[in-house]
Amino acid sequence: MIKCKVCGGQSKKKFEAQILRSYTAKYYLCADCGFLQSETPHWLQEAYREPLNRCDTGVLSRNIYLSRLTSVVLYFLYGKKARCLDYSGGYGILTRMMRDIGFDCYWCDPNAENLFARGFEYRDSTGDIDLVTCFEAYEHFVEPIVEIEKMLKISRNILFTTVLLPDPVPDPDNWWYYGFSHGQHISFYSIRSHRHIAKKFGLDFHTNGVNIHMFSERSMHLRLFRIFLFLNRIGFSMLIRLLMKSRTTEDMNILSSSR
Repeated sequence: MIKCKVCGGQSKKKFEAQILRSYTAKYYLCADCGFLQSETPHWLQEAYREPLNRCDTGVLSRNIYLSRLTSVVLYFLYGKKARCLDYSGGYGILTRMMRDIGFDCYWCDPNAENLFARGFEYRDSTGDIDLVTCFEAYEHFVEPIVEIEKMLKISRNILFTTVLLPDPVPDPDNWWYYGFSHGQHISFYSIRSHRHIAKKFGLDFHTNGVNIHMFSERSMHLRLFRIFLFLNRIGFSMLIRLLMKSRTTEDMNILSSSR
């Protein structure tokens, strides 16, 4: 048994699986909060030779969808002048999309090069941030609580995605999200895991029950969160884009003058 990285309980070995076709890794399930974690992931240096794994064919379509969802949440909760940070922002695709829509969005990611949002890296001097986004990164966290604490120092409102661990836990061959072929997914969360984290930090937790979630410092009824999801589904973000002023040209001028 090992210690659960979310709640500190005892996690028992659930199964073994082959990672990167080279390593045999043990996975442990916490009986208290339902968090599934790998053994110490000694293979990560090899797994991250390329920050964007070649299996992630949905990276662009996902960022388009999430930019629209984030627009709805930002606009209705924080207004046109909302400021956001894309934590673990990869190559900066989402940050650039959000700025193109008109939101004051920034990027940070110690494991990737900012290619699309250069000049808009988050720094301590950036100022207040209303919302942190963290998309398809929770499952990569070696120390989830440490990473969440870092985000909460920036904002106590976090919109994030990670696919919930099914119950019962799938066999190694029966769930694509394990990602054994690329080895980057090492942490898997149940609803109980997220609720434990929310309680630990005094936050509200909202979820669509599948893969979209939010920690919030303000009391936001679950119905409101579902309204955001519905508005995004019917394309309300297109109206928001019309109501906003894109920062694309302004950003170009800022970057040109700073050369």
